[in-house]
Amino acid sequence: MAAHANALLLAGGLGTRLRPITETVPKCLVPVAGKPMLDYWLDALEAAGISRALLNTHHLRDVVLNWLEQANSSRNLQLIEAWEPALLGSAGTIAANRDWADDVDQVVVIYADNLSDMDLGDLLAFHRAHGDPVTMALFHTPYPEKCGIATLDADNLVVDFVEKPDAPASDLANAGIYVLDRAAWREIADMGAFDFGFDVLPKFIGRMRGYRHPGYHRDIGTHESLAQAEIDVADLFGGAA
Repeated sequence: MAAHANALLLAGGLGTRLRPITETVPKCLVPVAGKPMLDYWLDALEAAGISRALLNTHHLRDVVLNWLEQANSSRNLQLIEAWEPALLGSAGTIAANRDWADDVDQVVVIYADNLSDMDLGDLLAFHRAHGDPVTMALFHTPYPEKCGIATLDADNLVVDFVEKPDAPASDLANAGIYVLDRAAWREIADMGAFDFGFDVLPKFIGRMRGYRHPGYHRDIGTHESLAQAEIDVADLFGGAA
């Protein structure tokens, strides 16, 4: 039987660096070329054949729920809300939704405030071919001291990972996209941890592979980055749909 995957879209962040935009628009729905950030990820999920996604909500929940209702009526996937009255952290969201992996082989975890042309189907194929419980997507960054940096061996095994290192060992940065096997999802849920980068990923060194994304990847976290994304998006996606 073919392997199946669910997704988790982490979308509850406050987006403080994007104020005043994020005082009325959730960071996950900030438009790039007129299209909300989350819609780019739904396109990628549909292209990869993923049909169910959990979406955590917190800031401006009502706005996100209105978008979610429209997406569910027009998309070939099912979006389910995971409401967080207080933000739980990326690992805490998994702990609060321990059963989300029960009926699938993998869960793709996505930090939804990035703009990326990553092929999630290719990422899943890479994960299913290597046999380790976790895959971390990586991209080449010009600012490694500001990112979580991975060191890989010849077989793409992650042999070191340091969050925002003073002396980066490489330029391969954590893209905020992971594939977790069902057992890894449950292991993380049982950790009682808060943050992926600091609390979870170090525990998978030596049993996690790095997927090198060859394309575009940008955190839409500042006004400068958002402005650059507006310029870039026509080349990436042919303009917004």
